Amino acid sequence: MGNGKHANDIYGDLDDPKSAEVRPATPAATVVLLRDTDEGPEVLMLRKNSRIAFGGMWVFPGGRIDPGDSPADGDKDMAARNAAAREAAEEAGVDLDPAAFTWFAHWTPPPSTPVRFATWFFAARATDQAIDIDGGEIEDHRWIRPADALAKHAEGEIDLVPPTWVTLHHVSLYRPVDALLAELGSHEPRFYETRAVKRADGVRVALWAGDAGYDDWDADREGSRHRLVMPAHGFTFENDVVDY
Repeated sequence: MGNGKHANDIYGDLDDPKSAEVRPATPAATVVLLRDTDEGPEVLMLRKNSRIAFGGMWVFPGGRIDPGDSPADGDKDMAARNAAAREAAEEAGVDLDPAAFTWFAHWTPPPSTPVRFATWFFAARATDQAIDIDGGEIEDHRWIRPADALAKHAEGEIDLVPPTWVTLHHVSLYRPVDALLAELGSHEPRFYETRAVKRADGVRVALWAGDAGYDDWDADREGSRHRLVMPAHGFTFENDVVDY
């Protein structure tokens, strides 16, 4: 791109730490469905219809949390689980037990993001049910090894938003699925409150807690790293803070 921004950098204008105006984020939930193969775990990816939000992106099943997803006691965790299961049924035609999901992360985009979803990320072992995409919001699907998805993104073959990219990086590190789910469930869910900033060389960067530049919104500050660097030619994850 002419302005040096990566095509999958969804974060809009750079964040202003002094701004008091923050666009509310819509609660949402997604589920990473996993299955074992001889070559390692595969994840279900869905391609969004190009005419809707995040159109053309490859994503995990998910969507906004509807009022009907909330149980009578108003439990937010269960509402998010129900939403992820409902969306998986609507988008991929699979029936899942939301109580069996492993909650491992929550992502909040920066205030600059044009379309903001605060999203619960769950993981679950896939059932033997055939995938039946809805043909409306979802145009295509594939089972793919996480590392292969990242490679295709690097080659420009598929589009991935930053939270999906980082999640694929995380789940690519473990096999089989039982070991992966055990790792995801071995710690408290990680919260990613993204800050979108720019280095002195003009490269845009997504920062997360623990990065040396996070508190001061300074991508050039030396020290610890927990960030996604997003030049036009590809993403690079820099991390020496979180044990993935």
